[in-house]
Amino acid sequence: MSSVELTVREYGHFIDGEEVAATGQIDRLGPATGELVARFAAGTATDVEAAVSAARRAFDRGPWPRLSGAERARVLLDCVAALHERAEEIAMIDALEVGKPLRQARGDVAGAIGHFEYAAALAQDIHGETFTDLENGRMGFVFREPAGVAALIIPWNFPAGIFGQKAPYALAAGCTVVAKPSELTSGSAVEIARLITEAGVPAGAFNVVTGYGDPVGQALVESPDVDFVSFTGSTATGQRIAAAAAGSHKRIALELGGKSANIVFADADLDDAVDGSLFSVFYNAGECCVAGTRLLVEEAIADEFLDRLARRAGELTVGDPLADDAQVGALISPDHLEKVMSYVASGKEEGARLLTGGAQVDGGLFVEPTIFDGVTPQMRIFREEIFGPVLSAARFEGVEGAVALANDTPYGLGNTVWTKNVDTALSMAKRLRSGSVWVNTSLDTAPQMPFGGFKASGHGREMGRAGFEAFTELKSCYIAIGKRDPYFG
Repeated sequence: MSSVELTVREYGHFIDGEEVAATGQIDRLGPATGELVARFAAGTATDVEAAVSAARRAFDRGPWPRLSGAERARVLLDCVAALHERAEEIAMIDALEVGKPLRQARGDVAGAIGHFEYAAALAQDIHGETFTDLENGRMGFVFREPAGVAALIIPWNFPAGIFGQKAPYALAAGCTVVAKPSELTSGSAVEIARLITEAGVPAGAFNVVTGYGDPVGQALVESPDVDFVSFTGSTATGQRIAAAAAGSHKRIALELGGKSANIVFADADLDDAVDGSLFSVFYNAGECCVAGTRLLVEEAIADEFLDRLARRAGELTVGDPLADDAQVGALISPDHLEKVMSYVASGKEEGARLLTGGAQVDGGLFVEPTIFDGVTPQMRIFREEIFGPVLSAARFEGVEGAVALANDTPYGLGNTVWTKNVDTALSMAKRLRSGSVWVNTSLDTAPQMPFGGFKASGHGREMGRAGFEAFTELKSCYIAIGKRDPYFG
C-alpha cells in the first residue's frame, strides 16, 4: 500500500496562474470503493471564456511564445524535476479516481515524465527550411511557428499519461493551452498545472477548466480564440467535435476508438504470446483504446492456445487498486459497468462460447477477465468497441486469412502480431491498416514514436516529432536580393 494519505481532495479551475473557485461541484466517487475521493469544479461557458482569454493574451502578448527553444526547454526540464518529486502522489490520485492498479498508474506518470523530457529536446530543435536559389534572385524561408491557443481534451482512462502525450509538446512548440480533463478524473491535470506554473510557465500560458463535455468541451471547441484542438476519446464524440470545430475552421487532431487485432501465428513463442495477449486486453481493465480485444489465432494451435490463455486469465488478481498484487482494477463508473456487461450478454446471445469470466465481482465496479471463443465477424463483440476486460477470439488460416480478419473493422488504431517468421512479421506490418503495429510485443510506447489511427480511429498524430509539429504552423517568407525586375515592365 502507498504511504500517501488518502483524503478527499477539492479542486477549482486553474486559470491565469491561479486556482479559481468552483461555482458548481462534481463529487467523484472512487470506482473501487464507492467512497468520495475528490470534488471538482463543474465548469461553465463563462469559465471557458476566462481561460481562453487568458491563453489568448498569453499567446498574443506574453513571453512564452517569444522565448527561445532553449529557454522553453529549461522550463520543461524543471517540470520534469517537479514531477519526479510528486510522482507517487499523482499516481495515487489517478489510481483512486480511475480505479486502476496503483502500479499501473505509476507507469502512466513515468511515461508522462518521459514526454516532458523528450519535448524539452524537441523545443531546442525547431527548424524550418531555406531555399537560397529561387528564380529572379530571390531567397525563401519556411518558418515553423507555434499554432496558437491549443485546447487539450483528455479522457478518463489515462489522465496523467495522455496529459503527457499532449501538454509538453504544446508548450515546447510555444503554444498556450487550455486543458479540459474528464469530469471523472480531473485531479492530476490540476496538480500538474500547478507544477507547470511553479516551474516557470508564465501565468495564462497553461490553464485547466474542469467539468462536463457540455458545456466545457463544447465551448472550447467552438471558441473562435482557440486555434487548435487535440482530442482523445470516443469516435462518436470525435465526430461531434469535428462538426463543432468546422464553424471556426480551426485545426483538429482526433485520437479515437479502436478494435485492435491480436494475431497469433502457429510459429509464435506461445509463452510470450499468452502473456502478451493477456496484457493487451486486460491491462487497465480493458479501458484502453488500443486494447487487443480481437484475438485471431491460427487454427492449428487455437485449441491449445485458448486453453492456456483461459487458465491464465482465471488466475489474474482482480480487486483493490492499491493492493501490491492488483492486476485488474475497477471500471470507471456504474453506467460503464452496465455497458460492458451488456456486451457479455450479447456475446452469449449471439452464440459465442464463454471460456472464462463473464461475471461482475462483488464489492466495487469489477468485472472478471472474460474470454469468448467461436466469435464470428458479424457479432457485436467482434465489431464494436467494448472498452472493458472482454476478449473475442476467432480463428484463421494463413497470412491472407489473418489480414482479411484483422482489417475487417471500421477502426485502425493498432494491431499486434506474434510470429518468429521475419517474412510474416514484415508482411503483416505493411498490410495491416492501423497507425501502430506491434510484433512479438504489445502496447509498447516511446516518446519518440508517433501515435494515432487510420479510418474511424481518427487523424493526426500525438507523440514523436509528428506530435510536436502538430502544434506548429508553417509560414513561407520570400526575400528579394538586390535590385529586382519591375513588376510591370
